[in-house]
Amino acid sequence: MHTHTHTQSQPRTELARENNFTVKMFTFQFFTMFSSIVYVAFFLGRINGHPNNYVRIASKWRLEECHPSGCMTDLFIQMAMIMFLKQILSSTLEYLTSDESNTDPTMAHWLQNYSLNTVGSFSLFKEFLEMVIQYGFTTIFVAAFPLAPLLALINNLLEIRLDARKMLVLQKRAVPRKANDIGIWLPVLEAIGVLAVIGNGLVISITSDFIPRLVYKYQYGPCARGHSTEDCLTGYINNSLSVFYLNKMDNKTQPRITNSELEITYCRYRDYRNSQDYGYTVQFWHILAARLAFLVLFEVGYAPSSPHRECVRLEERHK
Repeated sequence: MHTHTHTQSQPRTELARENNFTVKMFTFQFFTMFSSIVYVAFFLGRINGHPNNYVRIASKWRLEECHPSGCMTDLFIQMAMIMFLKQILSSTLEYLTSDESNTDPTMAHWLQNYSLNTVGSFSLFKEFLEMVIQYGFTTIFVAAFPLAPLLALINNLLEIRLDARKMLVLQKRAVPRKANDIGIWLPVLEAIGVLAVIGNGLVISITSDFIPRLVYKYQYGPCARGHSTEDCLTGYINNSLSVFYLNKMDNKTQPRITNSELEITYCRYRDYRNSQDYGYTVQFWHILAARLAFLVLFEVGYAPSSPHRECVRLEERHK
């Protein structure tokens, strides 16, 4: 699909062809790699409805819920799997596939070089793409997994040795090319920087419990009622759970009660809804307003400026 689309565009120069190919491949890889994380961070547990009105697939299967402790736990586990296991498996596979056992020590040196892998114009593309995707994982969702930069650093220390071995032992000598910078990858990194600010703001304001805790602490908790001797978050868990009565539920969602002696009339779930018509409570709208306000302030305060503007500022400062 990418090859067909790439050939249809017909760029006029070699540089334009490389840039065109880079943008298309990065866009495809970005959506492929980040789609599951975006779903876990911003959609999981938010589009599945509520008791007695759950969203179902083929009117049978309910959508997946978040972890009982919150969606940040699911996002943390997802990021840990990507930054830890995926990088270990990728590095191990790269080391095992770079086999140099076929080299004949009795063969002339120039014949050995002739049999090495060819270095083409897109040989470094895979290396750049791998690092840029890793940079995206490290920055866009770092609020959910603060260990991501450390794991990326450890992986890159190992990756340097693997790439050096590949370039010096397993590939032919590359032909030097003049370049002022890293080319199209620089705007790609700038775009990821902008997405990082947006993504972390959304994670903190929407996915995490940071805003609901603040609203409860200063509006609904013991400290808001003047009970300064108690912890300000006392009762937060109970306050964040809504009530639904079992007699109002359909047969598909009725819980299985194994102990017949227990008389259970209602259950709790994470949301801010009333128990009559399952409409949103006033506290939900307070939290939503606080989330939007925090998101706007976060994006305005941490919006990255372009390197060109920074250079202009430095030049004006030194004049």
